[in-house]
Amino acid sequence: MPSIVLETPKDKSHGDFSTNVAMQLTRIAKKAPRVIAETVIANLDTAALSIEKVEIAGPGFINFTLDNAYLTEVVSQVLTEKAAYGNSTFGKKERVLIEFVSANPTGDLHLGHGRGAAIGDSLANIMSKVGFDVSREYYINDAGNQINNLVLSAEARYHEVLNIDWEFPEDGYRGKDILTLGQQLADKYGDSLVGEAKTAERQATFRQEGLAYELAKLKTDLKDFRVNFDTWFSEQTLYDNNQVLPTLDVMKQSGRIFEEDGATWFRSTEFGDDKDRVLIKTDGSYTYLFPDIAYHKNKFDRGFDTLIDVWGADHHGYIARMNGAIQALGYNADQFEVQIIQLVRLMKGDEIVKMSKRTGKSVTMRDLVEMVGLDAARFYFAMRSSDTHLDFDLELATSQSSENPVFYVQYAHARICRMLASAVEKGIAGGYEGYDASLLTNESELAVLKMLGDYQSVLEEAAKKRAPQRITRYLHDLASTFHRFYNNSHVIDSADIAQSKARLALCDAVRITLNNALSLIGVSAPEKM
Repeated sequence: MPSIVLETPKDKSHGDFSTNVAMQLTRIAKKAPRVIAETVIANLDTAALSIEKVEIAGPGFINFTLDNAYLTEVVSQVLTEKAAYGNSTFGKKERVLIEFVSANPTGDLHLGHGRGAAIGDSLANIMSKVGFDVSREYYINDAGNQINNLVLSAEARYHEVLNIDWEFPEDGYRGKDILTLGQQLADKYGDSLVGEAKTAERQATFRQEGLAYELAKLKTDLKDFRVNFDTWFSEQTLYDNNQVLPTLDVMKQSGRIFEEDGATWFRSTEFGDDKDRVLIKTDGSYTYLFPDIAYHKNKFDRGFDTLIDVWGADHHGYIARMNGAIQALGYNADQFEVQIIQLVRLMKGDEIVKMSKRTGKSVTMRDLVEMVGLDAARFYFAMRSSDTHLDFDLELATSQSSENPVFYVQYAHARICRMLASAVEKGIAGGYEGYDASLLTNESELAVLKMLGDYQSVLEEAAKKRAPQRITRYLHDLASTFHRFYNNSHVIDSADIAQSKARLALCDAVRITLNNALSLIGVSAPEKM
């Protein structure tokens, strides 16, 4: 049997849903599509399925028109469940670890990190909403050359503050934050760490202080971006707990580990990589890949069923080798997924914006939030598929017009809040208590009801496809459908209280759903604008 797909026809005269299954069954049933369609229709329990009318169209399409009475139950469901509306058991408590951002703790978060933060956090929210057991993790690269360079950079700035000649490292970090760190170290330790005899103590201290300083900055920026992690995982703990080298013994069981030219290799070409990869160099040191494999093994050891990594665009070539390593560890390929975050380009009209006016440096995530506001940054970052390039229009993101999608959606929420307050002022006691949803029968009202009814399936599809952009699209469609209803209907009519209450109940159901969906992508739902 082929999959039975129901689609929403573009032409409303073709009903609410349509399927071409009769044409798909032609070869199997050895009958004409229209004959098959007639047989299908004859065996449908239309009453149980709330189907008002079924028709055969064209060569054998089956078009369904639903009895819209079932839609009136949606209002009661939303008003009853409130923040829980949209919850489901779709994910069956599957344990999922989403690792995202994971920027080296050596500087500010850039726009790519911001986009990754928005997408990773939104995805975690959506999957949790529909029944997955989700954890958020930040992997701290605190055991590699980046941290060594951080230490050497802090060391140079420390001596500079104390007016002691010191050569700045060639690969050092020259950001303003390192200047600040150097000043803080000098203020705290004075010249007590000066001198060759103090080198080991000084570098160990600066490592600890520098890491704490940079991590505190990252955590503050991410918290201000409405992103919170369940775990901050230190790479160094893999070494401290002897979890790197034993990983090799597990991989050897797959037969994909071999020795050549004094180095230890992983035969990653068997998994689609362009060449085999070194894990342990001839001098005994590890490549970046080896501890990363150990880290992913650690994730599975903690009991997670599925790993989702959110990586930058420059990591695209890394996917095949890591996917192969996952399989060499004994896990299935579909237990590991990667979301690639493509580049963000800031635009102001036709002009590309590369530098911050305030600092004269590259625009950071913090700079962007200051430019357009937190809500616009979160909404726009979640608005496009992560694997497509994003042109972020600064002028559009700050405009108060229907062309600005975040303003358009938030305005729908604020408009409803104002309307509900107005209803009380106009003497509709108790707001819409005792409403009769069966009065919601005109085309614009039914369109809103259908949008509300679609919410849970949209959430489940967004979780299944790992696609937060489906939520922003739904939000825009719901807001658009509501604005049309508002413009076509006299919501508060003192001459018809029963109709007013029904429409107010519908409006509040939209308000709740907008609020719920906005919260999933980290965007506020203002009551006034």
